Amino acid sequence: MTNALATLTALDVAAVPFAIRAEKSSDIAARERLLDACFGEGRHARTCQRLRDGRAPAEGLAFSAVRQGRLVGTVRLWHVDAGGRAALVLGPLAVDPSCREFGVGGALMRAALAEAAARGHGAVILLGDAPYYVRFGFTTNKMGALALPGPFERDRLLGLELREGALDGAAGLIVATGAVAKPARAERARLRRAA
Repeated sequence: MTNALATLTALDVAAVPFAIRAEKSSDIAARERLLDACFGEGRHARTCQRLRDGRAPAEGLAFSAVRQGRLVGTVRLWHVDAGGRAALVLGPLAVDPSCREFGVGGALMRAALAEAAARGHGAVILLGDAPYYVRFGFTTNKMGALALPGPFERDRLLGLELREGALDGAAGLIVATGAVAKPARAERARLRRAA
């Protein structure tokens, strides 16, 4: 019986290509390497990065995809004010190229959106490719009067209302409103030494 159970367990683990879970602090280095690999070193200069700089992701809305003990995907959501409307901005979403055929990106999106809705958030905004994100309900509707703090392509600014009317009347600049990020352990130690 033990051999049969061991075989069944091994088959189940192999059949499930990845797992989605809440991001852990131990994911940070692997997440940063994945983001660099997917978006390049210039990723810190992107317009949406201005909404994340110095901020912490929204509580409970940072997810990792793990396959065989290795981080293979990541997504985070951040608090913003979207022209007078409280919202979240999604990004970056990244998946290891070797795991894209498993549907990791879609699973991360569904987990993030479901949790955002469960936590009572009204809307999610992102800057991305409409053909990919439309399947999750994202659209350019209600985005026309909003702007990002830097250059962006208007047709890539997409929104999804998790609660009907959440983006009604949204107009103006999208700005960060989330909690200030706590410095990483090494940065905190450096600041203590400097004080």
